[in-house]
Amino acid sequence: MSNTYYVYIMTNYNNTTLYTGVTNNLERRVYEHKTKSEKKSFTFKYKCTKLVYYDLTDDVSSAVAEEKRIKGGSRKKKMALINEMNPQWKDLAEKWFDI
Repeated sequence: MSNTYYVYIMTNYNNTTLYTGVTNNLERRVYEHKTKSEKKSFTFKYKCTKLVYYDLTDDVSSAVAEEKRIKGGSRKKKMALINEMNPQWKDLAEKWFDI
């Protein structure tokens, strides 16, 4: 049985705050961020509801290591990662939900 793990970056409306996470269900996790279901979370506090980057792997250890690498990097490196995949910083999950 193969699992998929996602490393992802969320941002706010003005692209000023970046949040990096890891999950095995990207759609569910992004929905949680967009609906602000966790009232004490970082993404709730900073209104990070826009998915601007994600990558996937079938190895949980690789996913966690990549999340740590991204989190430990500079804002400049995170922006370069996003710009490579999503130069307009569009919400990649914009049409996933009817919210």
